[in-house]
Amino acid sequence: MELETVSYLKFVFALLFVLGLIGGFAIIAKRAGLGNRGPIVRGKSKRLSIVETMSLDPKRRVVLIRRDDAEFLVLLGTNGEQIIESGLETEIVEAPAKDTRPAFIRALEQSKQAAG
Repeated sequence: MELETVSYLKFVFALLFVLGLIGGFAIIAKRAGLGNRGPIVRGKSKRLSIVETMSLDPKRRVVLIRRDDAEFLVLLGTNGEQIIESGLETEIVEAPAKDTRPAFIRALEQSKQAAG
């Protein structure tokens, strides 16, 4: 092997090593609870859960919390917490019946209905 090829191989292995370190630290940070996690439901009782979170800026975050059949919108910041809205009723939206017919048949029926 030439010296130039050895240098390229060292570079590739060093790059893979650094990317592996970054991925490993990301997994460790996620397991430690750092970062923005999704909805949290713990235990068998599913009465309380975090539905959604959104960062407003580096110091403030809005959290939508569900308890039983009510939702609460809370502003979290460095100075404390503030309830923006409380007692929001959750809407249970039923999914419409899925039409299993092929798309071209649905399009033909819609064109017939539009024509009268």
